[in-house]
Amino acid sequence: MKLIAPEAVRPFVKRGKKNDPADAAALYEAGGRPDIKFVPVKTEEQQAVLAVHSVRALLVKQQTMLSNAMRGLAAEFGLIVPKGIDKLVELMAQVDADENIPKQGRLAVQELFDQREFVAERIETLEAEIVAHARQNEAARRLATIPGVGPIAASLIAASVADFSVFKRGRDFAAWLGLVPRQHSTAGKTRLGKITKAGNREIRKCLVLGATSMAFRAPQWKSATGVWTDRLLQRKPFRLVTVALANKIARIAWALMTRNDVYRANGHVVTAAEAVA
Repeated sequence: MKLIAPEAVRPFVKRGKKNDPADAAALYEAGGRPDIKFVPVKTEEQQAVLAVHSVRALLVKQQTMLSNAMRGLAAEFGLIVPKGIDKLVELMAQVDADENIPKQGRLAVQELFDQREFVAERIETLEAEIVAHARQNEAARRLATIPGVGPIAASLIAASVADFSVFKRGRDFAAWLGLVPRQHSTAGKTRLGKITKAGNREIRKCLVLGATSMAFRAPQWKSATGVWTDRLLQRKPFRLVTVALANKIARIAWALMTRNDVYRANGHVVTAAEAVA
């Protein structure tokens, strides 16, 4: 028994014929291709950890929805606070103190706030479980040594990728995550567009968020990667640099996992100002 990714079988499904025989014929055709890549089977432990990540992602989405709904209701009564989850407590205090808001309005906002607090507690519980897995799992511990890869991203990658050897090089792993440019090439002319955004969305999001955090600290990041990021920020837009850095982090992760090694910074790079001093 072997698993095939759905996107590898879809091109072989006959148009207008979506039934079991057509699907079986498409599977047979795709499985016989010499360049087909089968999906490694995950262990039960990996599936369990991925279940925790899925529930956390769902609760985070619900937390955002509740926060936006709370802000929207309060704004109808003229109460607005700056962005940030920590500002919702201040918003709730303003709602309670405003006597012009009817009782039913304050009750509605209070219900949203209480539900958001409950969801936040559940998220903290799941994140504690994820951090524990990241500290106990050997692959996750090695991934966590990479700058920009936190315990959540390390645990998610370790649980999602059963075998890194299925990727021949780091670029293949980055392409699997959708962090490479989309190609629109013809007649020998190569045209690169935005990233493909294929593959695992949660891993890609975690890597981009980690790269964003590191890009903000690029001037203090003295390794070769930090200097590369700082120089790129001087020429390119910030979001483009963060995606490029996420691509580089993905390639580094593939190299560490295939070589069974940990991240080592490529020396302390001395800037021109430090050299003059």
